[in-house]
Amino acid sequence: MYAITGVTGHVGGAAARELLRRGEQVRAVVRDPAKGADWTAEGARVAVADFGNRETLAEALRGCAGAFVMLPTDVAAADPDAAHRATADTIADAVRESGVPHVVVLSSVGGELADGTGPIRWLHHLENVLRATGAQVTAVRSGHFQEKVELLLGAVLDAGVYPVFAESADVPTPMIATRDIGGAVADLLVAPAQASEVVDLDGPSYTERQVAEELSSILGRPLQVITIPKPGWAAAMVDGGLPPQLAEELVGLYDAEERGILQLRGDRHLTGRTELPETLRHLAKSIGTS
Repeated sequence: MYAITGVTGHVGGAAARELLRRGEQVRAVVRDPAKGADWTAEGARVAVADFGNRETLAEALRGCAGAFVMLPTDVAAADPDAAHRATADTIADAVRESGVPHVVVLSSVGGELADGTGPIRWLHHLENVLRATGAQVTAVRSGHFQEKVELLLGAVLDAGVYPVFAESADVPTPMIATRDIGGAVADLLVAPAQASEVVDLDGPSYTERQVAEELSSILGRPLQVITIPKPGWAAAMVDGGLPPQLAEELVGLYDAEERGILQLRGDRHLTGRTELPETLRHLAKSIGTS
């Protein structure tokens, strides 16, 4: 059996569905019991646990051959750095207490860097505290999600604007669909390596302008691509609804990308095959715009 946290999200959900499709036993870990009904109907066993509760999370992982864990973003945290490090510590404590032998953790390109990367440094911390548990750890380091456009839908749908937090909208960047990440997670759980490893994931490359053009075509409405200068990044994100503390963290992430320090440096490299138009069509359908 494999425990999947974050099962109501994109990556965890894709991993759980792929494991079930293969006939594997899945323990779907949810925080809200009401969200477990659909997974029960799909054939998963459901465990109720919270990332902030070591005891319930350890119980959810106990007895499994492997587990998928991730670090949820707490947008309401007054001190994002302290809050996310504390959650990472709780996850690691639960892994240690549960005795689960293998953990696949969703990390990020740049996860080897201790600082200068905004919120990625919390994933660096999570990777390391998991390695200290004695479990075998597979750190999956992904770059851009194709589904990241969800964060921009307010500006896209309300103002017809596609904001770009970079100097140029014309730099090709690998972007991977979360369904492909979930598939890779399932593969790594079922057939782990002989030892802990870092697996880099990327996908087809697109520029932000290409993303905007494809989204414009699918939505059937024009979109204006606007590159936001660095001094205006934080204010633009706050205007979009993010708390100031979290906006400042994301400024650090975008700055790290601009400086070119986020590179693929894993032990091996996997590539997602899903193309962006397929992902955007699915997204548009899910929000009822297509």
